Amino acid sequence: MSQTASVDSLQIEHRADTLGLGTARPRLSWTISTDAADWRQTGYEVEYSPAGGQAHTARVDSTEQVLVPWPFEPLTSRERGTLRVRALGSAGQTELSEPVALEAGLLDPADWQARFITPAGGGGHEDPAPIVFSDTELSGEVASARLYVTALGLYRFSINGQRVGAEELAPGWTSYSHRLRYQTFDVTDLLQTGTNRLEAILGNGWYRGRLGWSDKFDLYGDRLGLLAQLEISYADGRTEVVGTDASWSSCPSGILFDDIYDGQRTDLRVPNTAGDAAAGVEVLDRDLSTLVAPEGPPVRITEVLAARSVDRSPSGKLLVDFGQNLVGWVRLKVSGQSGQEITIRHAEVLEHGELGVRPLRSAKATDTFVLSGAGEELLEPQFTFHGFRYVEVTGVDELTADQIEAAVLHSDLERTGWFESSDADLNQLHANVVWGMRGNFLDVPTDCPQRDERLGWTGDIQVFSPTASFLYDTAGFLSSWLKDLAVEQHPDGSVPFVIPDIIRSEAPAAAAWGDAATVVPWVLYERFGDMDVLRTQFASMKRWVDKISSLAGPDGVWAGGFQFGDWLDPIAPPDDPAAAQADPDVVATAHLVHSAQLVARTAELLGEDADAAHYSEIAARALAGFDAEYVSANGRVLSDCPTVYSLALVWSLLSDEQRSRAGERLATLVRKAGFRVSTGFVGTPLILDALSEVGEDELAYRLLLEKGCPSWLYPITMGATTIWERWDSMLPDGSINPGQMTSFNHYALGAVADWMHRRLAGLAPAAPGYRKITVRPIPGGGLTWAKASHRSPYGLVSVSWRRSDGRFNLDVTVPPGSTAEVFLPGSETPEQVGHGSHSWNVADRVEQEEPVETVRDVLDHKPLWDSVTQILIEHGVVDDAAQVAQQLGAVHDAPVEAISVIARREMQGGDIPDYLKKINNLLGIGSGEKESVR
Repeated sequence: MSQTASVDSLQIEHRADTLGLGTARPRLSWTISTDAADWRQTGYEVEYSPAGGQAHTARVDSTEQVLVPWPFEPLTSRERGTLRVRALGSAGQTELSEPVALEAGLLDPADWQARFITPAGGGGHEDPAPIVFSDTELSGEVASARLYVTALGLYRFSINGQRVGAEELAPGWTSYSHRLRYQTFDVTDLLQTGTNRLEAILGNGWYRGRLGWSDKFDLYGDRLGLLAQLEISYADGRTEVVGTDASWSSCPSGILFDDIYDGQRTDLRVPNTAGDAAAGVEVLDRDLSTLVAPEGPPVRITEVLAARSVDRSPSGKLLVDFGQNLVGWVRLKVSGQSGQEITIRHAEVLEHGELGVRPLRSAKATDTFVLSGAGEELLEPQFTFHGFRYVEVTGVDELTADQIEAAVLHSDLERTGWFESSDADLNQLHANVVWGMRGNFLDVPTDCPQRDERLGWTGDIQVFSPTASFLYDTAGFLSSWLKDLAVEQHPDGSVPFVIPDIIRSEAPAAAAWGDAATVVPWVLYERFGDMDVLRTQFASMKRWVDKISSLAGPDGVWAGGFQFGDWLDPIAPPDDPAAAQADPDVVATAHLVHSAQLVARTAELLGEDADAAHYSEIAARALAGFDAEYVSANGRVLSDCPTVYSLALVWSLLSDEQRSRAGERLATLVRKAGFRVSTGFVGTPLILDALSEVGEDELAYRLLLEKGCPSWLYPITMGATTIWERWDSMLPDGSINPGQMTSFNHYALGAVADWMHRRLAGLAPAAPGYRKITVRPIPGGGLTWAKASHRSPYGLVSVSWRRSDGRFNLDVTVPPGSTAEVFLPGSETPEQVGHGSHSWNVADRVEQEEPVETVRDVLDHKPLWDSVTQILIEHGVVDDAAQVAQQLGAVHDAPVEAISVIARREMQGGDIPDYLKKINNLLGIGSGEKESVR
């Protein structure tokens, strides 16, 4: 028996909580710890001990340890047991792992004896939140009890006055008519012999509340409902089932109004518990076959932030700053008179010192509380959430920071990825990406958390899913969302713009948005090694490509029709975010090629040879059409902007000769823009990779580290703590962008973090689930060190590099079960390494100082360029360095004297001014020697 290896972290499906599993054949994963370099898994044993039964063992000869099939008979509803795993290796076998308990949920609609109930009379979305309740007598000692519960709307359940679970906004938001989640709770300790009060308060939530910007209410139904089934096992062996039915009662609560967008109004003089004045309930006819168990974690309060400051605005209002743009709600402790009203308004930013509420559009984002007067009271909503950094509090004369805190709310995903570097602004950018994801991964991947929207836009998650799946374990969260996408998909294959679909367009088919149907499943396969997600989504993937292929002509070109295009390109006017540089037909046809290729690759993996050939042919036809219609022989792509070149380069849409010329053109455009971002939602995730693909890593760094507007770091200079929707959501003068669509928490442009993880730090998956890893860091940009780590399905992977004293140091950790190819900078020959810790210390590459002879040389010499543009700005010749780059756009190959000529052109006449002499000295014009530039 080897003592050098052990099985750790046994996981069932993608669930951290194994109570109420929704599948009869759950897959198993585990990691291995070992100090033996030659240890390799050759097989495994799974021991399953059903509750009250005999343990049995299955032995499998396999090197797989991620999402391996269930090796026993299928589980039955409610079945409980424990699992242990032993890994068998070339150097011996491990001990059995620590046991992990599992329990199946209700796997068949026939398991449900309870029925949905609704308060008699129903009420409306503007009425007080109802309470439904029942008293039940338990006739003996309770050995165990399970509560299976869900709602049409939102619910909070309690037993004998004690809250059940810590989930918020349960049961979450799914395509309710097709899939409604139920939750399973162990409530054994909450029950008592004798009378037990079962009680739930119901909120409007997404089911009945306002959704979208068109004042849509009751989109899924106009009656709130509760379904609850309590199953009790007594110590003497008896069982009993208590479920919601017509015998339950209802009454109004002290929550007078609740809405996701508008907030909550609560009268604390009315207790949120059932009173004497009770009415009846009605039974709702509802198809119970739509009930599903959760695949990912629920929404919870994951952190509480103290107030950073409490101040007065210029108008005298009490303003609280939490120092971080977040999603959740406020907890406020106050004492006051009965009937005294406290109002809390929320906003992401201040504008001219006052609460900046215009980006909320029609969302009120306001919580109001009427005090009971019973001493100190805690004011906290239940059935709403807000995106905010600042709150304005009225109804109290004074407030101290210790009276108020912010509860951070989002799906309780496990953090799996980290990044850090020697550049503080870059670290803040990464932190902003993380916070933006936290706020917008609230049961569905939303676009923004604060205004009258908060929808699961497909385009946003399509571009962000690689970053998301590095930072957090999104496997269950996104696989569940993809099932909603599949059931919401139109019969003709069209994919709605938002999932769940509340827009309900007749024929929604837009490139990059609908491509979430193909891209997101592939990302989950690539990052988590989950073949089942491809198998489950394959029909949906095919239907999408069939749809867009039908929209293309016989030449394979998808042209015309509605497109979002390169949404929010920085040149687009505030009121027309689709008015991008990139031709929408170029964007559409490129996505047709890409998605068809992904479906063909998926078909190959699934052994569907006919489909693989069919979709390969669609991809080839679209690629030929793309080349014929949009690409010149010398590699120019129609609309000649960074996004179209990025698509063409990263997705290999060009011949070798075209590729070389296109790379040169992309580099020219980046320089011409003064290293400012020129891409929207489509181009932004790809442009740094495109530059790296053509050997322009330093240009990628220049683009990433630029601080002028528009750029990734410009928001950092403005104090941003999340990713903005627009590159200039806040203008340099501190005013909010005039567009009616402006958010300060919108993760899509944060997709750049994927390049930071894979290229800058050098940690990239090379096989599904990180079974193989590519380590290929790109040092540059003046960074002296960077590191990234990721908790992969096989265990923790880490890469750390440092440059100092002419040496390059690289440290790599590979988990058992994985291997890595390690490329040292400047080398095209990788070293193959297995699990364990590995280090290299080599001579650093010394960048040769190239002579500065052309305008391009000046642009590429950052210290020189910064000095020249700073002189021009300080003397009022230009307002911004990008203006100089734009003027020089056509003369990159000209001698450096061209810069002096352009600078002089801006003069009003007279003698050569000192600033021009200074520039001439810097560039070595006239004197023959350049002034030293640090």
